[in-house]
Amino acid sequence: MKTCKIEEREARESVIVCRKNVFSAELAPLREELLGGGGIIFTDSNVYALYHAQIEKELGGVPVFVMPAGEEQKNTDTLLALLGAMKKADLRRNSRLIALGGGVVGDIGGLAASLYMRGIPCIQVPTTLLAQVDSSVGGKTAVDFGGVKNLIGAFYPPARVLADPVFLKSLPRRELRCGLGEIVKHGALCFPLFEKLSAAPDLFDLDFLADIVPENISFKASVVRKDPHEKGLRRCLNLGHTTGHAVELSSDLSHGECVLWGLIFESKLAERHCRTEKNFLTKLRGLCRTVLESGEKPPLGLGSALLDKKNTAFGSVTLAVPVAPEKFEILQLPFAQYEREIREIAEELC
Repeated sequence: MKTCKIEEREARESVIVCRKNVFSAELAPLREELLGGGGIIFTDSNVYALYHAQIEKELGGVPVFVMPAGEEQKNTDTLLALLGAMKKADLRRNSRLIALGGGVVGDIGGLAASLYMRGIPCIQVPTTLLAQVDSSVGGKTAVDFGGVKNLIGAFYPPARVLADPVFLKSLPRRELRCGLGEIVKHGALCFPLFEKLSAAPDLFDLDFLADIVPENISFKASVVRKDPHEKGLRRCLNLGHTTGHAVELSSDLSHGECVLWGLIFESKLAERHCRTEKNFLTKLRGLCRTVLESGEKPPLGLGSALLDKKNTAFGSVTLAVPVAPEKFEILQLPFAQYEREIREIAEELC
């Protein structure tokens, strides 16, 4: 079992527990407390179809709100519907919201918990590899709005994160690839992890992934602990994300796949504008290609990069780019230059 803690100045603390069957071990004893307005379970239709029997067995009688599955549901309509369900369940300030699902469920559930009665405890139970290693850790919550990813959100750390490797068994290969996108990004910032990834005979092996999930969580938790509100160091976790988010909004690729393409493109930008360790960046791109399992060039609808929350100057794009093992730099380019160079790089690489 692996346990991490993230403490904040506001006296909030996130406890992250990684172990097999942690869902049953941690939540079943809470059933009586969750009944009668003490809590609600929030999940999506895909997860509920897989785990409704276990939910009924462990937490029967606790209200369940099921949203339709899909990234397109990450919007204010779903958020308001969940808040309405929380009110109907007669939740109080000491009630708990249990977000059981992937990143979309975690983001919406965390934001709803932050808003209801100005904040109630949230327990994140991430069921995807991506959510376990990334979105459930660090307290970022949000919904998309006006065609912009995560435009409406808040920093709201969950009370607990329960990461169970059992959930990984139900995931298709593409979902594992999605999570591996964030794992490779962490590898660019944590060299021991990068070495493990580079040496792995099969990056999609479930035993291998179960072994490195706690290491990823520990790494991200260490960054968040030092910079909970993304004022400095935590910006490193945006590697590949500016271009990745732009690709995501113009394609049907998953978030992790887009982060991998973002790392490929932005590492090339780094070589053009920063002092870099090129051998490392070449290996990083090779790792990205191994996970992607495809050399097909993604759509490049880059206009949304101008709306990225990291931008600090009008008409410019701000990126966190990898430059060497465990090192990154902040690069700012006028949008026209950024768009031209990304398209040039795409022609070179693809």
